[in-house]
Amino acid sequence: MFKFLHAADFHLDSPFAALSPRQAASRRRESRELPERLADYVSSSGISLVLLAGDLFDSTGGYRETEEQLAGALGRMAVPVFIAPGNHDWYGAGSPYAALRWPDNVHIFRSASVERVEMPALNAAVYGAAFTGPEQNRSLLGGLAVPVDGKAHLMVLHGDVNDPSGRYNPLRKEEITASGLTYLALGHVHRRGEERLGGTLTAWPGCPAGRGFDELGEKGFYEGTVSDDGAVSLRFVPFANHRYESVEADVTGRSPQSVLESLLPPDTSRDLYRVTFTGETGEQGLDLSVLREVLEPRFYALELRDHTRVAEDVWARASEDSLRGLFLRNLRRKLEAAQSDEEREHISRAARFGLAALDHRDLG
Repeated sequence: MFKFLHAADFHLDSPFAALSPRQAASRRRESRELPERLADYVSSSGISLVLLAGDLFDSTGGYRETEEQLAGALGRMAVPVFIAPGNHDWYGAGSPYAALRWPDNVHIFRSASVERVEMPALNAAVYGAAFTGPEQNRSLLGGLAVPVDGKAHLMVLHGDVNDPSGRYNPLRKEEITASGLTYLALGHVHRRGEERLGGTLTAWPGCPAGRGFDELGEKGFYEGTVSDDGAVSLRFVPFANHRYESVEADVTGRSPQSVLESLLPPDTSRDLYRVTFTGETGEQGLDLSVLREVLEPRFYALELRDHTRVAEDVWARASEDSLRGLFLRNLRRKLEAAQSDEEREHISRAARFGLAALDHRDLG
């Protein structure tokens, strides 16, 4: 029996452009510290093998300091580490994988052809292949069929099972099933998932830390165990310092703060939240600047969106014999003919600003 760690998609030196300059610098520093934290985990958890499934760097032109820090952390793991470069950090003459001297325990797959490395101490073999350019239109699995020899056969690749005609190592489920692999460690998909295809357990750990609101929730890596009879079990290990979360808050008939109190966990101080307010409000809508001032200290970062609609009692004034009534009647007809929520939202916003202008109010 042995334990392995499967991680991917570090995207070191990501710009974090949506954050403030101070927060972006802090997040970049934390991302560079991630491999050091992983090395501590490997040392303290009895891990015998590390599989890193590509896109460790956000590009092939990152900072030398980051590259050296990653190499040092991987060397400190003191167990075999296998890297399969992906579409962001593909292997080539100018890539950090070619330009830097890597520790002896680190094996980087450098070709689009499948390579096999024997691991006799673990009664296992590790396979892998690399992106050698920013796209890989053909499957890197290459018709692999492993022997039935009593060994655990593990493979590490950066690739996509869900898009068989895609540009990023499109893998077909049928070829994974036919491979006979014990475990296929994949990267590229930033959301964790597992699927058993024939006798092959196939998994994506997702990214170890979210970088935006398209990477929500708990992030981390997999710790796997290969039993003496070759069975693989996985345990997801949360590892991110910060989480991105998105919530919708229906404020119909309620104050925004009371709604949020009912939706949020007790401690959000380390997390980045996008709050979208929905439901009905009066013609003035929400004052997001006031809400931000009150709520922002509770979060690492906060984004507020007003997707509320004008309440029905406001539209009822369309019957008035006035410029206000005429304005509302015209907009009401457009609202009834609207074909999408986005169009209805625009009309509701136009009603608010138009009514504010008629009443000489400032909505900001």
